Amino acid sequence: MIKIINAICFISVFFSQIISAQEPLELFWEDMVPPDYQAPNTPLSHEGSMLQMGLDAPIVKRLNGKLVKIPGFVVPIEGDNQTTTEFLLVPYFGACIHVPPPPANQIVYVKFSEAVPIENLYDAVWVTGTLSTDGWEGDLATVGYSLVGISVSPYDG
Repeated sequence: MIKIINAICFISVFFSQIISAQEPLELFWEDMVPPDYQAPNTPLSHEGSMLQMGLDAPIVKRLNGKLVKIPGFVVPIEGDNQTTTEFLLVPYFGACIHVPPPPANQIVYVKFSEAVPIENLYDAVWVTGTLSTDGWEGDLATVGYSLVGISVSPYDG
């Protein structure tokens, strides 16, 4: 009887670890900035320069390769008016379009193998995928993180 109970306990622990290993790490923007880094004090402005500050903002290397879930706003790069395969995920609406881009460690370049629907660019979303500390550079911004996307869902607060 004790052997059966021990076996059941072992199986329960084993499967709970497998299930928890598949759950994405929920990240927020402050988690992607090293604790000793002080971001440039650049006020958000709809007027003036669109020059990005913090091009060399440091990243958190231990996040490389992690399955994560990050909230943010979509800035489309590739796609049409209903779907996208590539976009920048940013912490606030209008970044990279209406106001200067945030520091590089506050932008994620996201790429999906197949197009995903983006219903409204004004709405925040959750993006789930595998995070990389390989940066990306494009016309809109220099980016500190890349993500191979798995899913996009509405931000639920």
